[in-house]
Amino acid sequence: MQTVLITGCSSGFGLETARCFLDHGWAVVATMRQVRGDVLPPSDRLRVIALDVTDPASIERAVTSAGPIDVVVNNAGIGWLNALEGTPMAAARELFETNTLGTIAMTQAVLPQFRERRAGVIVNVSSSVTLRSLPLLSVYTGSKAAVNAFTESLALELEQFGVRVRLVLPGRAPDTSFGDNARSRMRDGFPNAYAELVRDVFSGWDQSSEVTQSRDVAEAVWRAATDPSCPMRLPAGADAVSLAASR
Repeated sequence: MQTVLITGCSSGFGLETARCFLDHGWAVVATMRQVRGDVLPPSDRLRVIALDVTDPASIERAVTSAGPIDVVVNNAGIGWLNALEGTPMAAARELFETNTLGTIAMTQAVLPQFRERRAGVIVNVSSSVTLRSLPLLSVYTGSKAAVNAFTESLALELEQFGVRVRLVLPGRAPDTSFGDNARSRMRDGFPNAYAELVRDVFSGWDQSSEVTQSRDVAEAVWRAATDPSCPMRLPAGADAVSLAASR
């Protein structure tokens, strides 16, 4: 039986991805900052463990507890929506610490076992905002674009060891708590000088009929993990697929 470790499983993409792998008969190590045992169905193939990807000691404990794994899915991340002028440097650092450095640290922690076995898959969940520049997302996009560049370079390093590395790029997913979590960090709101731009951005989203569902992302992660022929960048969700096709 193969084992997958997934970060950020308390809700949204990570939770649905854990369900997907369980449905396919895999053993799943579902990690989250605050352990919740009620979000996934009971299974003898499931372990839920605490993990904060910004804490080296937490990463070490989680990887040791997980034991041998075949796939790691770096899904944990936080969102941010604001003009650069409305983005405190503390918020920018938090974004990069979680989205970028957290992904790098988790990957580094599992690499020795993958390299020694000459097998393993790393799936990094990025974002379709890296496919087209959008306003109010400069810092968030920067954190995810760094993940893209890191992933594609890492894939070249690990090819010699039989380790595959792939990217999944979800679109906008209003059915998840990701947007709510981002808004909770925006205590001071948007700068007044950007009010018109903010209205235009939100109006555009209201008029958009294409969005991403959590299941879209879970299925893309499953393909990235199990299909060696899948492309390096895999868009997930109707809006992400349309955006990728228009490039």
